[in-house]
Amino acid sequence: MFLIVSGFVVQQPLDIPTEERPHFGTGEVLKYKVHYGLINAAEAEIEIAPEIHHVNNRPCYRANVFGKTVGSFDFFLRIRDTWRSFIDTSLIVPQKYYRNVEEGKYRKKENVTFNHNSKTALVETKQTLTLKIPDRVQDVVSGFYYLRTLDFDRYRPGDVIRMKGYFYKKIYDMQVVYKGRETIDTKAGTFKAFKLVPKMPSTDLFAGESSVSVYLSDDKNKVPVLIKANLLVGAVKVDLYEYSGLKYRLNFATSD
Repeated sequence: MFLIVSGFVVQQPLDIPTEERPHFGTGEVLKYKVHYGLINAAEAEIEIAPEIHHVNNRPCYRANVFGKTVGSFDFFLRIRDTWRSFIDTSLIVPQKYYRNVEEGKYRKKENVTFNHNSKTALVETKQTLTLKIPDRVQDVVSGFYYLRTLDFDRYRPGDVIRMKGYFYKKIYDMQVVYKGRETIDTKAGTFKAFKLVPKMPSTDLFAGESSVSVYLSDDKNKVPVLIKANLLVGAVKVDLYEYSGLKYRLNFATSD
């Protein structure tokens, strides 16, 4: 669920304002609790390895996302997911992407190597194929970090960001609406935050195209501090509760 609602950020059109450099770095760790209604259903951890890796002769951040069910949810549907992206430190695009999904009896492994010069991706599952990709395409993990490079001070509420991204052998279009600034409560504290609403596709999962809200800390980190999703079967909240290795202080809201 965390990656479904947070991995929507994809291609950077030329007119999208970004910061000069990313405000994240090696050694960053973010931890989240996933609530289904009042029940603590799962936990997720997002980390950047403490060292720089090299893929396709490019320096890269190695970003990992780990997700698992807990408590009674672990009994009914055991989830142990690992998603990994090697993100170019200069271009903020993926050079390589990996996922290992274990959800109940379902299993899926996927390796993708991106060649941004030839605009192709080598996709390895049980079979191997070569896929054409657009410029600056993102996977669901690298897109999470690319989002944090956007300069939201140059956006106005209602502005729409149009993007493209890779997920399981396909390239997808996506739109994200910038809603402005809000103050929100999380387990890690009360934050000033930017609010984004991705337009979700019509599926049997989400309750409408505006059913997901993503909140990024209103500071140089732009950390995802809260995600809310209204599903057809109930409400899900992804809540930051612990963090370390940030480059800057978080912008906690203060009482007047």
